[in-house]
Amino acid sequence: MEISVQFPGGKRVDALVEGQVIHSDQSLAHGGEGSAPEPYTLFLASLATCAGVYVLGFCKARNIPTDGITLVQHAVFDPETRRLQSIAIDLGLPPEFPDRYRDAVRRAAESCKVKKTLFDPPTVEVRTLVGGV
Repeated sequence: MEISVQFPGGKRVDALVEGQVIHSDQSLAHGGEGSAPEPYTLFLASLATCAGVYVLGFCKARNIPTDGITLVQHAVFDPETRRLQSIAIDLGLPPEFPDRYRDAVRRAAESCKVKKTLFDPPTVEVRTLVGGV
């Protein structure tokens, strides 16, 4: 997979991936216009939406309606260093959600690829290529 980055102005940075554009910007507090989420926010959102995709797939495979299902992610940061300390994902199920699937749907959310990548991170190398890519 290749992701190409463009700099459209200000503190905005766009990623072009598989024919789509993902916009990011810095918040007003960080000198941007706040026109899009910051890249780190997109990183955190990728975990929540990945868990959501797995919950959705689990429910669709069993014809379980997703009405009333909620998923809320909470990120806790160290107040001094602002470093991410922990993430909790609360999966809210409506009372009519089948009892026999409650643990299984939680396990489905836990099995998302973004979470697995955090636990077994890839190497990341930044290379400088004079003359462009």
